[in-house]
Amino acid sequence: MNAIISASELASALAGPNPPVLLDVRWQLSTAGAPFDGRAAYAEAHLPGAVYVDLDTELAGPPGVKGRHPLPDMEVFGAAMRAAGVSADRDVVAYDQGHGWGAARAWWLLGWTGHPSVRVLDGGLAAWDGPLTAEIPSPVPGTFVPAPGARTLLDADGAAAVARTGLLLDARAGERYRGEVEPIDRVAGHIPGAVSAPTTDNVTETGHFRPAAELAERFKSLGAGGASEVGVYCGSGVSAAHEVLALAVAGIPAGLYVGSWSEWTQEEGRPVAVGTEPQ
Repeated sequence: MNAIISASELASALAGPNPPVLLDVRWQLSTAGAPFDGRAAYAEAHLPGAVYVDLDTELAGPPGVKGRHPLPDMEVFGAAMRAAGVSADRDVVAYDQGHGWGAARAWWLLGWTGHPSVRVLDGGLAAWDGPLTAEIPSPVPGTFVPAPGARTLLDADGAAAVARTGLLLDARAGERYRGEVEPIDRVAGHIPGAVSAPTTDNVTETGHFRPAAELAERFKSLGAGGASEVGVYCGSGVSAAHEVLALAVAGIPAGLYVGSWSEWTQEEGRPVAVGTEPQ
């Protein structure tokens, strides 16, 4: 099954006999000013039947030594998914406001914990031209029980190993990779051996994913291919999930370093590289 779904395909699925569960995962990284309020945006208007999922509290644990968005407690995550109506035998579609980062985090977590059929709305809410509502649904509780391990999860040592022996992609903006700026984390730069691959380059100006063949060519040019392991990290494991999704669209399996740069820089003495080159 394709990891993404178009707005027209979703409209058809919702009109069918077994419509998917809809998860509204609107979220935005806030570095200055008032934080983005996804729940308020959801309350104002959302796809009919969609349930809001809070990335910071339900798709991640509290920030700390494991990073700004570490893995959530599985009891908390499972309860949130069941409350949204998620069951293992029912398709799930996640969407956000358009950039795909929040939806991709839900896609990755559900896949990692064993759900067999999760897709992301390509282009997000911005691509949807169907009806919206402010009505808050009361879905029938689902039965999904997380069983972690279905996707490759990297820790700091694993990410460093992939950087040495395979291909570790840094999904952050190029200036953060190069160490020119660091608006969030305590140290600027990148994991030695990692290759800069901003996740923003995986989508068009409208926020839709580039065609699979184009994505495959992009990742091949960065060094993906053959039997070498591919891993991805970002600042805190959110935009990196979007890059893992883009790799999946291209047919390339990849591991996710959830702790990412925000965890890597927590421990004194971990090596840091700066500049345009991986080393």
